[in-house]
Amino acid sequence: MPRLIRLYLRQVVAGFALSAVFVGLLLWLNVANLWHLVTSSDAGMLAVFLLWLFNGLVFAGVQFAISIMRMQDAGTPPAGGKRTPVTQMQPVPLPVRDAHTTRRPAERRL
Repeated sequence: MPRLIRLYLRQVVAGFALSAVFVGLLLWLNVANLWHLVTSSDAGMLAVFLLWLFNGLVFAGVQFAISIMRMQDAGTPPAGGKRTPVTQMQPVPLPVRDAHTTRRPAERRL
């Protein structure tokens, strides 16, 4: 089996194990009265299964993403992108009229 597939399967198992721990803690700590809702409903076990499944999908994806991002390739030099120089900002002169010449004669104060 290819190494990447083995890595993916390991991370999926780890993600679903973390999900089981997470759902178990949610039920044990009775967050939002979840234990009572699960035990008093006919579809309580289905709700726990779906909670485990969907959290497992998220945790497995996060586990795999973290493991991929932590991989490094020390054999290739960094590419770094294009070597274009950074342009410098230059001030642009703007003509400004004098404030006293733009007033109307009725607005002048003595």
